[in-house]
Amino acid sequence: MDHNAYMRRALELAAQAAEVGDVPVGCVIVKDGQIVGEGRNRREEHGDATAHAELEAIRDACEKLGSWRLHDCTLYVTLEPCPMCAGGIINSRIHTVRYGAKDDKAGACGSVLNLFEERFNHKPRLYGHLLEEECAAQLQAFFETLREE
Repeated sequence: MDHNAYMRRALELAAQAAEVGDVPVGCVIVKDGQIVGEGRNRREEHGDATAHAELEAIRDACEKLGSWRLHDCTLYVTLEPCPMCAGGIINSRIHTVRYGAKDDKAGACGSVLNLFEERFNHKPRLYGHLLEEECAAQLQAFFETLREE
């Protein structure tokens, strides 16, 4: 499994979000070596606080696989999931989470708290820092451009 290749696809999706003014966060869900779900941040685009990349990718994967149970899947996301997305990951039974950049303001995988260490009925495997520098640089560039404008 080429973890970097999946994260690079998530980075492409994040770039698409930035192109339309959304914070660049992208996500893919993989099962048996195939991408089965994709998502990108669309909060500004849809005017929806819940339009996060992870939830969009989870919805896409559930639709494609015909089940809400994603227990054989790995989720790749460019930014550490927030509490809402961590809840979606727990509820969809995703097996493994791999994220890029830390989120010191809202990260629920250890930066602010780790929801996956709590007593929920499902605990995914968690790996951080995958292509962390590239993921963080993409976010930093987006916010620098916003400040300049």
